[in-house]
Amino acid sequence: MTAQIKYADVEVGTELPAGSFPVTRATLVRYAGASGDFNPIHWNEKFAKEVGLPDVIAHGMFTMAEAIRVVTDWVGDPGAVVEYGVRFTKPVVVPNDETGALVEVTAKVAAKLDDHRVRVDLTAMSAGQKVLGMSRAVVVLA
Repeated sequence: MTAQIKYADVEVGTELPAGSFPVTRATLVRYAGASGDFNPIHWNEKFAKEVGLPDVIAHGMFTMAEAIRVVTDWVGDPGAVVEYGVRFTKPVVVPNDETGALVEVTAKVAAKLDDHRVRVDLTAMSAGQKVLGMSRAVVVLA
């Protein structure tokens, strides 16, 4: 695959299409199985509350992966992302109901770099709180 977005067609401030990603307890169980991260804060409400959390929380790496989907969907090639980093600022609290939580992600081009690369800044929110800070990706465009 190659990037579908052309460097010449992008300006600083270009907004990427936003994404909304639902997270349920079932989602967390599937992710735990795939990642091998069976920490009980991600599936056991009693344990999560005993250690001071408001409820079960989503895995940080899962939240990070969901957020970058906005960038990979936009560019058309996951391999075009050459750098990605975040700070985990707030947990995504996932209640035990049919709805779960929602992670809402917006992103925009923050800088044009050399070699057809751009820096994209992402904002990830859940329940009105910013859940990822300093979320940035460097992407190679066509």
